[in-house]
Amino acid sequence: MKLQPSSVGQLVGCVIPTSRAAEVFAQAIKDAENLLAHFNTLNTQPPPPDIEVLKRAGLIMAMTAWETYVEDRVNEAAATRLAAVADSTIGEFVRHKLDEEIKRLHNPNAEKTLQLFRDYAGIDLTSSWSWNNFEPKLVRERLNQYLKLRGDIVHRARIVEAGPPVAQPVTKEGLQKAIAFLKNLVAATEMALIPKAK
Repeated sequence: MKLQPSSVGQLVGCVIPTSRAAEVFAQAIKDAENLLAHFNTLNTQPPPPDIEVLKRAGLIMAMTAWETYVEDRVNEAAATRLAAVADSTIGEFVRHKLDEEIKRLHNPNAEKTLQLFRDYAGIDLTSSWSWNNFEPKLVRERLNQYLKLRGDIVHRARIVEAGPPVAQPVTKEGLQKAIAFLKNLVAATEMALIPKAK
């Protein structure tokens, strides 16, 4: 880990250690931000139906950035812990089990993510997932809601039909909130994983 200004979330206005996973997340979340910017550029009132796809794609990319972060960060934390294991066969066994779990992950909801970090990083992030007006229970619920919405969007095609505008599954404000939420969630996770002095 290296010290640098955090570009991950509004949670932190100071210098915090960031992992490689957080750096990748900071780059990946820009895809969602860019899609939102394109939507804003093309937007008129009411939004043309053919640009609504940008908001849906933005949410998908934001949640993909989260999934990538979880997979990478738990791998980093496990590698750090396994470096202290003298028996390489035990380390290989644990790495193999983690690889299998990550291949089956697909949807890093709160419960699955918290369990992965408990099992492979040796930390319970539950109480660390809080900031401003977000308590741990609300953070878990919101993360699960965003992942459910992503799943609904990914697994069900939407078509544009003639007639009055129909409510969209992702609003501009909703996407902005999702991006900010994920940045804060990553920042809270990073803060929790800072090695504590013994």
